[in-house]
Amino acid sequence: MKRWKALILVSISVLALSGCGKKEGTDKKTPETAGIPPIEQAAEPNDVTDAEGEKPPVEGMVHSRLTNEWIDGELAEKRPIAVMIPNEISAVPHYGISYADILYECNVEGEMTRLMGIFGDWENLEKIGNVRSARDYYIYWSFEWDSILCHYGGPFYIDEVISRSTTDNINGTVAAEGIYFRSTDRNAPHNAYISADGIKQAVRQYDYSTEYRDMADDNHFQFASKEEPNTLTQYEGSVSGTLIDLSECYPKTKSYFKYDESDGLYYRYQHLAGGSDGPHVDALNDEQLKFKNVIVQYTYYETRDAQGYLAYKCIDNTRGGWFFTEGRGIHINWIKESDYGATRYYDDFGNEITLNTGKTMILIVEDGDGFHFE
Repeated sequence: MKRWKALILVSISVLALSGCGKKEGTDKKTPETAGIPPIEQAAEPNDVTDAEGEKPPVEGMVHSRLTNEWIDGELAEKRPIAVMIPNEISAVPHYGISYADILYECNVEGEMTRLMGIFGDWENLEKIGNVRSARDYYIYWSFEWDSILCHYGGPFYIDEVISRSTTDNINGTVAAEGIYFRSTDRNAPHNAYISADGIKQAVRQYDYSTEYRDMADDNHFQFASKEEPNTLTQYEGSVSGTLIDLSECYPKTKSYFKYDESDGLYYRYQHLAGGSDGPHVDALNDEQLKFKNVIVQYTYYETRDAQGYLAYKCIDNTRGGWFFTEGRGIHINWIKESDYGATRYYDDFGNEITLNTGKTMILIVEDGDGFHFE
């Protein structure tokens, strides 16, 4: 088993409006990554049919900008939702989370983690959550997808960014009756949920656009096709990545991933403080969460106050991380230049990485923390 810690020293530029401080962080490149050859970039997801002559399985289908899977052309124009989901022992099981195309995990106060799912096809979901409060750094990540944010309040640190006229959000603390609902199977505050009907009600009430507003980048990720996946074998320094263990980064969640060669997916597990060790399962369909791509993103952070609220530097140039797919991994670097601009991930030769078609897990970890893989 290998252990990696961030060692690259970088200069810190002006902080994003997430309230982060101004000190240097660390990350490292491995000796094996020296001399990586450039690789040819995949065609843009929405241009694949024209560029490669690939025909959709059904006329009118296009590639999803979130996963590169074939989806209905009308759905491709619909804005996704972003849902804030707690992840401590009293908050599980989760409902509807397996339908997220992209899932973020990051520490909040008290060494707990919170999840944020980006859902492209949400209009038939009957129960999503439970839903909890937002943190401002999550809001900046939700901007990248021009998503409608679903949350249940948040500390005063979110007030400025939430109050912007361009921040479309559905806040359970002020939402009209019927938008959120509570279950009786657990105690508050972990029993609040939202549904497609509730989201549609809020969209009508607030007059939110359900179509992309041309604020975020059209092509967030570069994708390889299913027929010709990116195996990372073109990198001499790629490493085995069949187990990814974030226990040191997330001490109360202890999330980890196991690669299944039979389907080429990473299955998510977690060991929550207080009990519940094993597969992370969606109670709505009894399916374990699984991903085609796993990104570990080192990020500068500070502790804001005595309550332990955190601030992460969402806009930066540049920090390190790791990218895992097809059972292998490489060191990467990331850049985010504006609120609505995509976080771009590059190999150590300066090429934007190519993800494989499917769902992506993005794990935001604190500069200096280590994680294990083998």
